[in-house]
Amino acid sequence: MNTVVYFWRIRRRYIPLALFFMAINKLILKRVPGVSFIKLLGTGRGETFTPKDADALRWGLLVTVTEESTKALDTSKVIKGWQKISTAEYRVILKAISSHGKWSRKEPFEILKSDWTGKVVAVTRARIVWRKNFMFWSAVPPVTKSLHTSDGLIAAIGIGEAPIGLQGTFSIWENGAALRQFAYKGSAHTAAIKATAENNWYSEELFARFAVIQERGQLN
Repeated sequence: MNTVVYFWRIRRRYIPLALFFMAINKLILKRVPGVSFIKLLGTGRGETFTPKDADALRWGLLVTVTEESTKALDTSKVIKGWQKISTAEYRVILKAISSHGKWSRKEPFEILKSDWTGKVVAVTRARIVWRKNFMFWSAVPPVTKSLHTSDGLIAAIGIGEAPIGLQGTFSIWENGAALRQFAYKGSAHTAAIKATAENNWYSEELFARFAVIQERGQLN
């Protein structure tokens, strides 16, 4: 299985059409053979994870699909529709190295690679307990500042399935060692892990690492 992620940057006049795509794309993609998991994503700067962080000019899509159907996905009506309204596209084909937790009560990623030494992607996402959103937002800034200044980070953005409560990050790293340095040795991130355990912010969470197999465009 491949995990394919797209991000598109659009012109402001196409925001209503992007919202329409977000409403209908999943139904269309379910008809593509080999597709097993679909998430339409809004994006943000990944600094505060509040609604003011949102970027209405960049939208994303994450799909798990068989290798045989990856080309069919890439030439589907959904992808062509986004390409018609976009000024820039980033697409990456990934193989999962590890995945912990669930996404919408599923374990969507099939672990296929373990001895990867090249560029990696990290995807985090969480369903935040509603009454704890403000507590979560107050704890985020030190972690995001640490993330964006980490050695070995190539790019990072916020992702979300909704403006509030379903938050995550998508980040690209030079290698797994750089990601592990941030995740397990960075003081801000380790403090956030401890605070998460103490405060039970999440009703569901997932952390996954992927080998970067093929890229098209740049995430900027």
